[in-house]
Amino acid sequence: MSMAEPFTFSVDLAVVESLGINLYSNAAAVLSELVANAWDADANRVSIDWGDNGDEITIEDDGVGMTREELNERYLTVAYKKRDREGKISPRHNRPFMGRKGIGKLSVFSLAGEVVVYSTKDGERNGFCIKLNELKQSIAEKKRYHPTPVEIPMDFPAEGTRIVLRELNRKRTGVSVTALRRRIARRFDVLGYADDDPARFVIEIDGRPVTYEDREDLKRLEYIWQLGIDEIAARDTPNAKRRWVIADNVVDSARGWQLEGWFGTVRKPDELNDPEDTQESLRNIIILARRRPIQEGILDQLDFNKIFGSYVTGQIRAEFLDLDDGSDDIATSDRQRLIEDDERVKLLVGKLRECFNSAAQQWSDERPKQKFIELTDRYPVVREWVEERPDSQRTAAQKLISTVAALQLDDEEQRPQLYKSSILAFERMALDATTQELEKFADGLYAVDILPLLANARSYEDALYVQILRSRLEAIEKLEHMINKDELEKVLQKHLFENMWLLDPSWEGATGDVDMEIGLSRIRKGILFDKSEKENQKQGRIDIQYRTAAGVHMIVELKKYGRKTTVDELREQGAKYHEALSEVIRKRGEPVKNISLVFVLGQEPDAGYLGDRDLADVIARQLEHINGRVLYYDELLATAQKRYKDYRDKKSDTTKLDAILRVLDGEG
Repeated sequence: MSMAEPFTFSVDLAVVESLGINLYSNAAAVLSELVANAWDADANRVSIDWGDNGDEITIEDDGVGMTREELNERYLTVAYKKRDREGKISPRHNRPFMGRKGIGKLSVFSLAGEVVVYSTKDGERNGFCIKLNELKQSIAEKKRYHPTPVEIPMDFPAEGTRIVLRELNRKRTGVSVTALRRRIARRFDVLGYADDDPARFVIEIDGRPVTYEDREDLKRLEYIWQLGIDEIAARDTPNAKRRWVIADNVVDSARGWQLEGWFGTVRKPDELNDPEDTQESLRNIIILARRRPIQEGILDQLDFNKIFGSYVTGQIRAEFLDLDDGSDDIATSDRQRLIEDDERVKLLVGKLRECFNSAAQQWSDERPKQKFIELTDRYPVVREWVEERPDSQRTAAQKLISTVAALQLDDEEQRPQLYKSSILAFERMALDATTQELEKFADGLYAVDILPLLANARSYEDALYVQILRSRLEAIEKLEHMINKDELEKVLQKHLFENMWLLDPSWEGATGDVDMEIGLSRIRKGILFDKSEKENQKQGRIDIQYRTAAGVHMIVELKKYGRKTTVDELREQGAKYHEALSEVIRKRGEPVKNISLVFVLGQEPDAGYLGDRDLADVIARQLEHINGRVLYYDELLATAQKRYKDYRDKKSDTTKLDAILRVLDGEG
């Protein structure tokens, strides 16, 4: 090596591409490698200048630095075995080395096309620049690549290293400072040192230290499990409802292997997402060894409650995964995965699965209780409903409501309706179910099952009985209001045809038939089934409709409330309707029977001089041959009100349940 070419970087192009350019997909993973290098260099501080303009990134530490010989031997040598050459711990602070493979230095080429390195040690001041395109060209030409020496800045400290990244890959550096701080904070278990500790290690981004606060996961936790000891201060988890300590954290007692750290769940799955950082979610468990990540995607291997998994985050230390006892290196090159068939990994997965299954059960038991409290704070009437259940039903009722409260929904606006359905289903079952059956019903409701269970229950229609009565009273009250306001004719027409039971209880569910109405309109076109405004005005009607129910063919004509008519006019009009409808039915190849004609009037029709005859009898005889009848708006109202009088009289018995339904409907 000559003084003219003081630095040499010997590396194969395939290595640069596979272990540098293509291996790291985000800035945090690259910067983690550089932070780990600062740790190994016994630095007390490493600063990352992310830069406002995005043109360059600077990483600087106050570690021991490197001489020119060490730069060539260590930094510019790919796969430099630090632990084999320098021992197991750092000389100054006795830190276990994080680095092992000697390839992390290549990570910078996934972010930058130009890398400048400055380092000082023992009075030596050295600097060089690597240009990725020149490096690739030299490798392609099978030449040694000699980084270009550069002058080190005059104000550079007497000891330390600075790396400047330029010509940045925008796709991989396009992350906010907040997101970067969070990613770095989650990747290193080095944030707990006291300010006056000689061995402290501070990570700064844009001049501000990274702290536990930057993690953001701890403050979002609703429930937390700690392995071995309670090590996280309550102030760091302000929203935690409950904390558990898993005492049995031993993986292999003979070898002293154990797990430490924590995992926890948030209130809602979307709290693990960050709109500023779409590349990385908090929904994962980071496994650390030597205070840095060694596995980042282990949840998929654990085979536990998937619903629980959608709420979970955490950081677990497993030092036995990276030992200096001659055991194999089981971390993949990007330090984001482990070799799965290794004994240590199998033991890790087995223990974590055990811990997570136990925690999932505790979560499933505890969370519904908390959600029940939150629910009843919002809807006190639901709490009252539960408390007023008989002793034999109360436990099952609370389990049912708690399960619905804890259910994950994409649309929170659906939850009140789900409570409503649950309460109605429970009330219906409670009529004839035993206590054991009710508890089995409540216990059997899991998040993935509850919607279809409630929607498809055989007795669901019966369960809605109270609500049906409510809706019918509302229809009656609406009819009364409309009759008193003659100008709302179109609204009245729509209301009656949507509630055919107001005309006849047996006509519940009556439907229209477009083809039948078309056939009727073709017969005596312009006279019979003409619904034009002109014809309606002429006939003094609001509307005329064909309906069918249970094999009965019906024609219903609504006259205006104030329209004066005669029995003869009704008989003549009705005969036309009957004749036309008979013809259409005959042409369809069906027997002509079960035809019913109904005129709905506001005023009694004129029948001439009645003498001692009753008007109703006259109308009945005159319309008998066409199976016609007359109904009056006021009569409809009175009959409907009488029909549901028992319900009105007994309404006080169902006031509380009715109030609950109204509140859940947003009316209370």
